[in-house]
Amino acid sequence: MEQLSKEILVESGVHFGHPTQKWNPGFKDYIVGQKNGIHIIDVQKTIENIEAAGKALSKIVSNGGNVLFVGTKKQAKEVVQENADKCGMFYVNERWLGGTLTNFSTIKRSIKRLKILEKDSSDVYKNLTKKELNNLNRERNKLSDLHRGIRDMRYLPAALFVVDANNERIAISEAKKLGIPVFAIVDSNTDPLKVDYAIPGNDDSIKSIGLLVGYISDLLIDINTKKEEIKKEKEDSNKESKWALLKLLNS
Repeated sequence: MEQLSKEILVESGVHFGHPTQKWNPGFKDYIVGQKNGIHIIDVQKTIENIEAAGKALSKIVSNGGNVLFVGTKKQAKEVVQENADKCGMFYVNERWLGGTLTNFSTIKRSIKRLKILEKDSSDVYKNLTKKELNNLNRERNKLSDLHRGIRDMRYLPAALFVVDANNERIAISEAKKLGIPVFAIVDSNTDPLKVDYAIPGNDDSIKSIGLLVGYISDLLIDINTKKEEIKKEKEDSNKESKWALLKLLNS
């Protein structure tokens, strides 16, 4: 996995904050100056914080936990979906439905309904008028858009990774109520204390978002690869022990 450097972060525009008049005073420790009315983010702290976040997420995933990526703003949607899919995690990149975490049982029923509607052979499609069929198709499409990234999420996630903490206030609030740790890219207009692991950086640029989310995604891929390797080693070891025992018994 490629390591981050100040040069790479600056090249991707991670250092650009918001206009100075829109800053959040709680972000002051992550600002190194301003240029043309724009706050400049300390990318050394970005590196330090994303590495700390990566270690914490690695521990969560190594222990069997899943991560839910959340990014519903235009600049984040494609990046979030692509990287969550790549590392085998879940995502929400359309509108966050209130209760996605705090009323997860209702969300699971909605997903169950979606899976029924996706089966063309389902009984719900029998003996319908054209209007009724069109209504069901609209319902299916709506549910598919809303639940695409969490349709196979059987349990609550062990962590949230959020792009733009201000934009995803409801998701963060639900996670906090349930004690789910929140990792987030936070810009200069955000109070970093709103989340458990704040990664200071530009959360409006596709290139910046892509670099930071991609780093986390690649890290999780490495963790899952190591888990599979350990699992295979254990299986191979068990097979060898079994054959050795059989050989001893037959000797």
